Amino acid sequence: MKDKNIERLRRSRRTRHQIKKVQAVRLTVHRSNGHIYAQVIDATGSKVLASASTVEPDVRKDIKNGGNVDAAALIGKRIAEKAKAAGVEAVAFDRSGYRYHGRVKALADAARENGLKF
Repeated sequence: MKDKNIERLRRSRRTRHQIKKVQAVRLTVHRSNGHIYAQVIDATGSKVLASASTVEPDVRKDIKNGGNVDAAALIGKRIAEKAKAAGVEAVAFDRSGYRYHGRVKALADAARENGLKF
């Protein structure tokens, strides 16, 4: 029997290896049942340049549930604004082994619409 999380982590390692080879700033996503988190990490992988999540107090007052597509779209918009403020224009999208579907897709689309280039 395969563990879903182990399989997801295996996929994420493969993606991160490819991103590391091209020395790109990456936008990484983590999701749980109740929340979604996004971080922009520098090319060395050692410093977080910007972050946004549904746990932040100013986001909590705007949304009712942190685990849906609307919340993910709001986080995508916020991470794009914060990344641009930090001087980042282009990123490599690291979906952490999650399928490009639902909340992950909504976050990515919202980040693109707000000026972040993938």
